[in-house]
Amino acid sequence: MLLYLAIAKISTFNKIPMRYILAFFGFLFSGCATAQTGNVPKSIYDFKVEGLDGGTIDFSQFKGKRILIVNTASKCGFTKQYEGLEALYKEHSDKVVVIGFPANNFMSQEPGSNEEIAGFCQKNYGVTFPMAAKISVKGKEMAPIYRWLTNKDLNGLENSSVKWNFHKYVVDEQGKLVASFPSSTKPDAPELLKALGL
Repeated sequence: MLLYLAIAKISTFNKIPMRYILAFFGFLFSGCATAQTGNVPKSIYDFKVEGLDGGTIDFSQFKGKRILIVNTASKCGFTKQYEGLEALYKEHSDKVVVIGFPANNFMSQEPGSNEEIAGFCQKNYGVTFPMAAKISVKGKEMAPIYRWLTNKDLNGLENSSVKWNFHKYVVDEQGKLVASFPSSTKPDAPELLKALGL
């Protein structure tokens, strides 16, 4: 309402027809939406991301499985969840794939290089599930896959934001986002297992 009154005032003061001003603002806001969703694949299966080891993680190979996506960090109070995530992956790898995305967005709790992160995960938790190269999960540098996960226009479920390390997203066997869980949700939590179809 306030925006409309402001536009009306501009129109009256500058003697510019209201329809032209409204069209301009419509273009302006549609440009913002495009910036949020532009260059982001429509399907989770179109994503190919760099792996922690330098290879490529191709999401199309996970068709028919549930996907658990987690932003990880090595110096966080939730870092011990690596153990539960690895146990989940080992026990249910025929139905579920876990993918870790190291990120340094929260209190610099993932400061290491890709090589250092890989060494930490292997040495301390024996991680065998796919780990992506270090990314950003928020802000202007947010990785495209996290734009998809957090934007309803792309994922079809909900708008969300990653509040801390070890936030969890669940994608079903058809590539649809079906649930998200906060960091405090443990890998063996009943509600998470249910979302994973276990």
